[in-house]
Amino acid sequence: MDFFRPRRVRLVNARAVTLLAGSPGGRNGRADMALRRALAALGKEAPTLAYLGCAAGESVPFRLMISKLLKACGCGQIVNVDLGGRRPDLSAARSGLDGADAVFVSGGDVELGMAALDRHGLSPYLRSLAGQGKPFIGLSAGSIMLGRSWIRWRDPLDDASAEIFPCLAVAPLVCDTHDEADGWTELRALLRLLPEGSDGWGIPSGGDLLARPDGTVTWTGRPPAHFRSTPKGIQAV
Repeated sequence: MDFFRPRRVRLVNARAVTLLAGSPGGRNGRADMALRRALAALGKEAPTLAYLGCAAGESVPFRLMISKLLKACGCGQIVNVDLGGRRPDLSAARSGLDGADAVFVSGGDVELGMAALDRHGLSPYLRSLAGQGKPFIGLSAGSIMLGRSWIRWRDPLDDASAEIFPCLAVAPLVCDTHDEADGWTELRALLRLLPEGSDGWGIPSGGDLLARPDGTVTWTGRPPAHFRSTPKGIQAV
């Protein structure tokens, strides 16, 4: 398997999309370096980030933890795009997204995060920003949200209840993060529901995936797993 050869996909974003896996259970040098590289690629000293924490239910302790990591890796101001409460200030949310140098989509639960964005009408707005050239960085569940779609089970005990739900499609691919220990089971399940010939990417702990404007998918850290749905099942590429 030639993991190191860049793959090509068709991009709709005007800028590179950076998808990070992070390191569940603690930080390590690889995870910090991947994030540091992503922030440096913005080309601005101490860039301002719009922080989307809806996948974590707007958890303040989680945001403070991630914000500390972001600042240690070179981030300047962090603008919290708060979608919590019954009536969040959507005008302030859009203003924060507009004014930031990049949008950072943090981790948590993919379905929870997408439900919040869709409920408040921000999914089309984020896609519009991406099309205008706003850089996006995802971390863990945030990376999955920036892809095309993800999978859920109406009944966790019934494999037949699996279904696809749409994500932001800022990066025109599907991916999973830090699931190498379990063999990328959810990503494989998703590919079984997608059309034949669909590709999926598994970003390992501490790794990154860069979806570039010319359609090239590359990485700077640990190589990703790459799968494709075929008539013979899900195959590693």
